[in-house]
Amino acid sequence: MEERQIAFSPPDITDLEITEVIQTLKSGWITTGPRTKLFEQKIAEYCGVKRAAALNSATACLEAALRFLGIGEGDEVITSVYTYTASASPVCHVGAKLVLVDVAKDSFEMDFDALERAVTEKTKAIIPIDLGGVMCDYSRIFDIVERKRALFHPKNEIQEAIGRVAVVADSAHAFGAKRKVRGSWKNCGVAADFTSFSFHAVKNLTTAEGGALTWNPIEGIDDDWIYQQFMLYSLHGQSKDALAKTRLGAWEYDIVSPAYKCNMTDIMAAIGLKQLERYPGILNRRQEIISRYDQVCDELGILHMEHYGNDFVSSGHLYLARLPGMDEAKRNDMILRMAKRGIACNVHYKPLAMMSAYKAMGWRIEEFPNAYGYYRNEVTLPLHTRLTEGDVEYVAAGLREVIREICGEIGANCLNGCRFQKSESTMRFFPNERKV
Repeated sequence: MEERQIAFSPPDITDLEITEVIQTLKSGWITTGPRTKLFEQKIAEYCGVKRAAALNSATACLEAALRFLGIGEGDEVITSVYTYTASASPVCHVGAKLVLVDVAKDSFEMDFDALERAVTEKTKAIIPIDLGGVMCDYSRIFDIVERKRALFHPKNEIQEAIGRVAVVADSAHAFGAKRKVRGSWKNCGVAADFTSFSFHAVKNLTTAEGGALTWNPIEGIDDDWIYQQFMLYSLHGQSKDALAKTRLGAWEYDIVSPAYKCNMTDIMAAIGLKQLERYPGILNRRQEIISRYDQVCDELGILHMEHYGNDFVSSGHLYLARLPGMDEAKRNDMILRMAKRGIACNVHYKPLAMMSAYKAMGWRIEEFPNAYGYYRNEVTLPLHTRLTEGDVEYVAAGLREVIREICGEIGANCLNGCRFQKSESTMRFFPNERKV
């Protein structure tokens, strides 16, 4: 097969997005304006909430939610050790104590027993991670926060209105996903109290850089007022945005707090509006590619994330696979061999406790054996909508060749001696469970 160059996750930009950006540039509105407001409206409609706030990153969205909740010094926020730093750094930004918990064995989800043990009187929020596009088991998470109500001591009116530890989802990967929560199907964006989405260049739906925050109604708190707090947070605490200030005679404004600068621009929103129009097709194409990868991984005995099940539908953002019987060195060797064939692979994720910044806080990977066990042989295959059918087959062929090479070198223990035959013993890994 002729060699190809397969990028890991390039943005899928068409003439639709390019034309909309050009029209935006010609319109005179290139910062936060009518397109950003329309994009927020469309995001809210898509998720099934009343309002959404579009900001310049999912990280800003996550931090905005924590600040809105009044979380800060003396508080604790729990999240998974198996995630990117953007899930944890906002906790540090607001001055709260970061509490990391391990994942369950052979799972990308938090160990829920460990999560429950980690909740204390100081816990104000839990940040679940919707890794790869698959939503967490929010039924389990809400069961935990309900059982821990007696420990919760609110510090302000917002916390008192919620009445328990807040669930602030990092759904950077999961825009468009769905899951059954307590018996009812929920869109990603309404399952948690607050949900942050990423529209970074590598995400399913991109605005180049950007994110959006959605939230569920809070009893006694007006949704429009909540939205306004996020707008103040994102634009220096300024009482009027640029659009409002352009009205005749409406130049005057106030600064109500020394806030931040993390608004979304109309240029970014222009890209997002057209991406959103195309999004059903994007999700369908990702599902097709995942189905093909599933076939080849099952054939080779490679464990892989289950993206579609009876009670969950993924956004299909990442194709996480694991190579049983391999360690870090062999996993890295596999990635290099794929690269020599022009196929870019990745690893999701190196646990936070292995990173210098978090080691400096006192965290050690030895405290998280399940996360390390998951990471040591995880590899992420390229998955995006610029892949042609030929590209997908090239990745599949490359994977077969590389696994055969490595197994031939290290013997029958490779991939548990699967011998490349599909059988009833082939394993996949599911949200917080392993099926054989």
